[in-house]
Amino acid sequence: MGGLLIGVDGKARCSWAGSAPEYVAYHDEEWGQPVRDDDGLFERITLEAFQSGLSWITILRKREAFRDAFAGFSIEAVARFGDRDVARLLADERIVRNRAKIEAAIVNARAAAALPDGLAALVWSFAPPPRPRRLSAEDEVPAYTPESVALARELKRCGFRFVGPTTAYATMQAAGLVDDHLDGCHVPAPRPAPTGAVAGGTGRPGAASGRRRP
Repeated sequence: MGGLLIGVDGKARCSWAGSAPEYVAYHDEEWGQPVRDDDGLFERITLEAFQSGLSWITILRKREAFRDAFAGFSIEAVARFGDRDVARLLADERIVRNRAKIEAAIVNARAAAALPDGLAALVWSFAPPPRPRRLSAEDEVPAYTPESVALARELKRCGFRFVGPTTAYATMQAAGLVDDHLDGCHVPAPRPAPTGAVAGGTGRPGAASGRRRP
């Protein structure tokens, strides 16, 4: 069970999840579970972009503040943000106050709002086929994949910022497009969704196919 950690509750988890209670909850309840709604995926993309250069635990501990500051990550609401909102966010000590990332979040909301079939349909169209088995060690988990490279390229073509291949792959991990829980982890593999089960549209089949977390 390389790369696993046995918790005080006796459950085997991916080893990155053992350093803080917030990691345990995120790993057990959310990471790798399918997110198929537009606003939910906008939240993941935004938080992954803010995480760049920082530890993920920093973002998790500020997550509720981010949700409050960014109108619950409503694409429609954030797309309407203007200069006053940028100034408000830059003054908000509860979040990561990085002008480029704040402005990117607003630009990305406007880009997402303009997608004819919605953000979820676009993102899930790049989901790879499920692996035949889970990976057995952390050093087998990629930092990016051909699908994340293609997704990042398409998001940038649509006007998104701060969505390189590594950030795109981290989003794919977080939103359940890939299952990177290791073999032996107690979290069960997510059930395959019915064809076309995407809020906001239907995706096209994904192309054939360093660790990001924490």
